[in-house]
Amino acid sequence: MLSPVRNLCVYIFTRFSERMNSPYFTDSVAVLGTCATETKGESAVNKGGIRRLRSRMAQGIKSEDDSPNVKAEDHEQSISDAPLQTHAEAPAETVSSCNNTTTKVKREAVDKQAALTSPRKPRRGRVKVEYEEEEEGAGLKRERWEPRDWRTQLSFIREMRSKRDAPVDQMGAEKCYDTEAPPEVRRYQVLISLMLSSQTKDHVTAGAMQRLRERELSVDAVLKLDDETLGKLIYPVGFWRTKVKYIKQATALIQQEFGGDIPDTVEGLMRLPGVGPKMAHLAMDIAWNQVSGIGVDTHVHRISNRLGWTKKETKTPEETRRALEEWLPRDLWSEINWLLVGFGQQVCLPVAPLCSVCLNQHTCPSAHRSSPNKKLKSSPAKPAINGPDDKLASPTALVKEEPADSSLSQRRKNTAKQEVPGNQLTSEEVAPSLLKKRSRRKGRAGAQQT
Repeated sequence: MLSPVRNLCVYIFTRFSERMNSPYFTDSVAVLGTCATETKGESAVNKGGIRRLRSRMAQGIKSEDDSPNVKAEDHEQSISDAPLQTHAEAPAETVSSCNNTTTKVKREAVDKQAALTSPRKPRRGRVKVEYEEEEEGAGLKRERWEPRDWRTQLSFIREMRSKRDAPVDQMGAEKCYDTEAPPEVRRYQVLISLMLSSQTKDHVTAGAMQRLRERELSVDAVLKLDDETLGKLIYPVGFWRTKVKYIKQATALIQQEFGGDIPDTVEGLMRLPGVGPKMAHLAMDIAWNQVSGIGVDTHVHRISNRLGWTKKETKTPEETRRALEEWLPRDLWSEINWLLVGFGQQVCLPVAPLCSVCLNQHTCPSAHRSSPNKKLKSSPAKPAINGPDDKLASPTALVKEEPADSSLSQRRKNTAKQEVPGNQLTSEEVAPSLLKKRSRRKGRAGAQQT
């Protein structure tokens, strides 16, 4: 009774050991593990059947239903795909469930692989538009803006300034310091002349510098002066009371923090009271012989806007400096200041510029706008000195030889008298006076005809 059962157990144990040693066992275990994780309910049923089989084998009692043994053996045979297959095929329910689970796992793996290998989706249109705009902006930045005909205009200004006879050429900051003084004293004198030149004519600045130099213009000497004495020496420069304070404070700072010499950087110079960007850049150029920027004063600011040398109209000299430095070559930064300052003092005047004698009147966008009716009177041609091919004098010389308009000056005096509060006339008082003048003129004309 027990021998058939014992033989069956031995046979099952032998076959199970062979399957354990088989090279297909690892793959079978992996697939079975996957099936077990995906279908928890079915794996629980299979585990229960194996447990019942083991208990019956231990008791030596034959099970009434041998289908679990056949199911387990046939299921192992189908997974291992062994060439020898002596038992019946597994039931359709168990095989179909495992195959469905395996197919599902393979399908998920294929989907993941396709997702990884599939090409990326194209960028949205909004991102593409932003990228194109950035490229266009970068291309515009690479192109340096330059005003039209600026080289021709600059050459004409050089020709008109060839004689260097403007006030800035004779009494500018480069002419006001003592050439025989020590280097640090010369640099200090350059800085003082620049501080005095703000809102002041060149001849007034030159006179104040002359009086200071006669009294010894140095850091130690200025610190010893009181405010009243210093004010008398620099008077009548513009805002002389404020400049007295600035000079004393800047000199004290130079003595304390810079060892008696002016700073050698733009930042250090602008730390001094009363020193702005224009003075700092000019001091670096004249005193230290270093070009750090363009010194823009009222003349450079006005002429640059009239010639169209700024991309858009600027409101302050500092805006003009930044606009010029964006396109003007650096080797012209030192020259452009004295060129335009002298040009503004002689030809391109603040009020009623002499556009008729300017060589840039055909290329300047502001020509004849301020004074369309003002023309320079022609002067007689001078005899040739070296030969008949000599050219006439430059326009700057013609400007100086222009005769004064006596009628214009008389009208200005009359209007100035009327603007005085004590001399204002009402409309009722002006009308009778005009009638009397007209009647007198008519009477004189009639007497001349008779």
